[in-house]
Amino acid sequence: MLLNRAVRSLHFAVRPRPVAKYLAQLLIGVAIFTTIPLLVTVFSGEHQVAIRYALVILIFAGCGFPFAKLRCAEDLQTNEALTITALIFVLSALGLTFPLTGYEIDFIDALFESVSAVTTTGLTTLSSMETRPASFLFARAWVQWVGGLGIVVLAVAMMMESGPAAKKLGFSEREVADIAGGTRAHAKRVIVVYALLTALGLTALLLAGVGVFDAVIHVFTAVATGGFSAYDSSLAGLPSGPSRGVVMVVCLLGAVSFSIYYRGYHEGVMAALKAVELRALIAACLITTGLVMLLESTAAGGAAASPWDAMLISVSAQTTAGFSDVPVSRMGDGTKLVLIASMFTGGDVGSTAGGIKIFRFLLLLRLLQLILIRASTPRGSHIEVRVGGNRVTQREMEIALAVMFAYVGVIFVSWLPFLAYGYAPLDALFEVVSAVSTTGLSSGISNSGLESVLKLVLCFDMWMGRVEIIAFIIALYPPTWIGKRRRDI
Repeated sequence: MLLNRAVRSLHFAVRPRPVAKYLAQLLIGVAIFTTIPLLVTVFSGEHQVAIRYALVILIFAGCGFPFAKLRCAEDLQTNEALTITALIFVLSALGLTFPLTGYEIDFIDALFESVSAVTTTGLTTLSSMETRPASFLFARAWVQWVGGLGIVVLAVAMMMESGPAAKKLGFSEREVADIAGGTRAHAKRVIVVYALLTALGLTALLLAGVGVFDAVIHVFTAVATGGFSAYDSSLAGLPSGPSRGVVMVVCLLGAVSFSIYYRGYHEGVMAALKAVELRALIAACLITTGLVMLLESTAAGGAAASPWDAMLISVSAQTTAGFSDVPVSRMGDGTKLVLIASMFTGGDVGSTAGGIKIFRFLLLLRLLQLILIRASTPRGSHIEVRVGGNRVTQREMEIALAVMFAYVGVIFVSWLPFLAYGYAPLDALFEVVSAVSTTGLSSGISNSGLESVLKLVLCFDMWMGRVEIIAFIIALYPPTWIGKRRRDI
């Protein structure tokens, strides 16, 4: 057995009441947010789709209200918080699939689109976006915007157990000890920052000459680092270079840890700019840009040889936004490998971005450095691991290693079916990493002709990647549900 008897005695299975209560409250929240695309379809005259949205709202609300007021303990266990997080992304994606089938999209493609929207990935198997109804394009963008908001709010469930990480987000000692209450406090702060970023991005796009509808679509999906566009050609469909630049800036802002905005507000802009995560994210974007430009300029017919194209695709990959102005399928193998590494690393903890996160990457580099230092120091020497001047706890190191291992494992297992179906190994790896990191860039594999089983594999990858895999593993782990439980009242 991996756990001895003493450790197993400390394990508690999830309690049905807290899980039911908080999952019900989140379902009610999804129902409320779904009223927006419902109203859009009503005003657009698409009544069949509107009826489907109405049914989804009734089902979510009907399942939520009977349990939302259950009496139970306020102190959520970490496994309960992570289980709820995994379940809400699955249930919301499944529920929102039904309205999309009203646009004459078959079930698998509708599910793929719904999962991609809820998880803010941006992969799509559909084409001819320019001819699709405005209500459909708005619904996708709206769900990504709401999904991005939910990501940052629910990300606290991943971080609450780690005191230093939670305090970086502005939590008090009491909030760190109270997952449910702390999440509510975090939500209020996130909503303010999220709304401000959205408003600033929308204003900038309008000033750059983008039409109102296109501006709304692209700012919603940019701040959520989602990547859905109103055009098959993604950013190439926007009217000018400056407008594409604005979208990338908004993506970069969305990929920055929200703790940095809190720090800037309380300690000043200079304090925020000194954050090691921010500097690392910018450095990663610049390094990726340089490598892409170098590799594409030496390749015959390099698609992203210009500094501008290289910068756009690099920032898009690093922030896991998924926008592009040139097709990835036209890029060289070296460029694809660089972008794979960039997507895998992703943005920062506490942002809307995916990937293993910049902070964890820096932590893993510190661990490597620690191994090298200990090789030349006396045994028994005490050496602290620090990132950005902050001491890293043993728990944070364990989580970083676990997330890295889980990501690599899921990518490898998901890659095998694509190889079995005969897809080019590098293109298949690119597609899988894009899904698991919730980026949305495509090597050309994701299309309507993709085998259904592979579409489902990518759906699973997007779900897993959005909740950083660990939450899904915990939800599927039998002892999470079976075993002794603490009293929930």
